[in-house]
Amino acid sequence: MTGCIVLYNNEKKILLDCISSFLNSEIISKLYLIDNSPTYKLRNISKDPRIEYIHNPSNPGFGAAHNMAINKSINEGVDFHFVINPDVSFDSDVIQEMVNYMKLNEDVGMMMPQILNFDGTVQNLPKLLPTPFSILMRKLKRPKFIYDSFINRYELRNVPEDLIYEAPILSGCFTLFNLKALKKVGGYDDKFFMYFEDWDLSRRMNKSFKTVYFPKVFVYHGYESGANKHRLLFKIFIKSAIYYFNKWGWFFDKERELVNKKTLNQFK
Repeated sequence: MTGCIVLYNNEKKILLDCISSFLNSEIISKLYLIDNSPTYKLRNISKDPRIEYIHNPSNPGFGAAHNMAINKSINEGVDFHFVINPDVSFDSDVIQEMVNYMKLNEDVGMMMPQILNFDGTVQNLPKLLPTPFSILMRKLKRPKFIYDSFINRYELRNVPEDLIYEAPILSGCFTLFNLKALKKVGGYDDKFFMYFEDWDLSRRMNKSFKTVYFPKVFVYHGYESGANKHRLLFKIFIKSAIYYFNKWGWFFDKERELVNKKTLNQFK
């Protein structure tokens, strides 16, 4: 059992909380820290012998850095691997429960737990496959009478909070992968520097394996929404969105319609 956190000039206290949360589980054999920072300042963040630190100052992006750890884990014959954001923390044995579920359900290729803000409110991260309209509406949030109806459907907000179900889009902030499945569908697409790489991988995984939302356990996540606050990140977001829709289809995507219909039919 392995995991990976990709770093970039992270605040040490928040990062240490994340590392200790993950390594509290005895079934973890290794945690990769892929550091895309320009300096080595996070090199000695923890002395736990299960940590393998890799400095990667060329900064090829979130997905490309995670692929380094994923490939190492596959080559070592590991069965399950976690992708973790550095601003995630948790108290209970989330790791064991998620792994147990995946062991009992071999058709599951990818899963995520319930994600909470630090105040305990739910982050609505499982989604239907997006259209360009979806991206625009999530940014504009208006007109309200259209937005409210749209967002409840798109982010599956009316589904009972404790229901385990399949969602074609799962967030990459805390994800468990079956590495046999990941080896079949491929890792993150390196052409995404940041944003949409988890959506792209979710969609590819969902074509051959189940992508499961597992709200029986939860983690805390410091949701930043950086693209809404910083011009450079917004440019990266737009570039990734264009690449995503060029890859999967903009307004004509028959597969998207079928997948979304299948997802919603679970709740009838």
